[in-house]
Amino acid sequence: MRKAYIFLPLILCLAALTACGKTSDSGAFDLENTPSEHMELLYADQFSVDRYENGISLVTVGDGEKYLLVPENETVETSGDITVINTPVDNIYLAASSAMDLFFGIGADDKILAASTLERDWSLPYVKQAMSDEDILYAGKYSAPDYELILSEGCGIAIESTMIYHKPEVKEQLERFGIPVFVERSSYESHPLGRLEWVKLYGLMTGKEEEAEKLFSEQSELLQSVSQNGSAGKTAAFFYISQKGSAVVRKPDDYVAKMIQLAGGEYIFTSDDLNTEENAQSTTDMQFEVFYAAAKDADVLIYSSTIDGGIEDISALLEKNSLFADFKAVKSGNVWCTDKNMFQQTTAAAEIISDLNLIFTDNAGDETEFFYKLK
Repeated sequence: MRKAYIFLPLILCLAALTACGKTSDSGAFDLENTPSEHMELLYADQFSVDRYENGISLVTVGDGEKYLLVPENETVETSGDITVINTPVDNIYLAASSAMDLFFGIGADDKILAASTLERDWSLPYVKQAMSDEDILYAGKYSAPDYELILSEGCGIAIESTMIYHKPEVKEQLERFGIPVFVERSSYESHPLGRLEWVKLYGLMTGKEEEAEKLFSEQSELLQSVSQNGSAGKTAAFFYISQKGSAVVRKPDDYVAKMIQLAGGEYIFTSDDLNTEENAQSTTDMQFEVFYAAAKDADVLIYSSTIDGGIEDISALLEKNSLFADFKAVKSGNVWCTDKNMFQQTTAAAEIISDLNLIFTDNAGDETEFFYKLK
């Protein structure tokens, strides 16, 4: 259990005078330098890593955000808008919840100081336990972090999702306090193993590269074995019903739709069905009449438990809309609900795909690790 923190006003005063991680004292780093090696990435396209001498790595995220990972015994000076992060990182304020399981997966959870998600909102039992034991603290939402706690506990880095761009003043304040801010984009990966492949970057940051490579290789091999099964010839709809009665579905270019495809199924919705807007959201709303027309003949219905906690049986589905009685999957008894762990357990991407394959090939029984059948 972590010791209760004591706030000293002096900390704020001193931290405000600290450099924000952009530069250090000596050893100029030039972006024109030729890297000695590039990190091999099989699926991820939202980051890249160039390795240089003395253990220094240049990480480029998204459209060009640059971060220089510098071993703690090295000092460099940077030009341009490059954030310097000393490695191995420690005392992380993790405000990107999808990354949490990656740190646990490589045994780097001891590097996490605090999270922006409350204990009750985690479905992963090991994360809930860590927060219950105060091994991981709650430090406020990404939009309103507890600066007092973060500073008094010696936070070394804030890892944020792109939501932080909606609150630029928070990012600026953290940097003014001398806390480098790393904005990750794993949720923008269209391939499920692309999301998982970010574990290689976090392995590099925490000194757990071997563990990261092992985890990624195991999931890659499992995916390859599932993919060898080929198409199962089943169509599937993945959705939940909102309080307003509309169907909320994953976009066809989303990683969940890709999981269905990799599992041998066919995601039933197309861009023409959804008429989706160009934005970063992974879901879109459909009027139920439109959803009915597109999904009525789907072989498999998969209800997402993420927002409303899921449903227990077919009758609960019919309570949401009686027209579900007309659906092919309801008549054939092929309606499933996701386990609440599915979206937070990033390290299990290939296992989820394997479960979907069991469903599509009629080998799942009534329950898998990540799905259960509605009766």
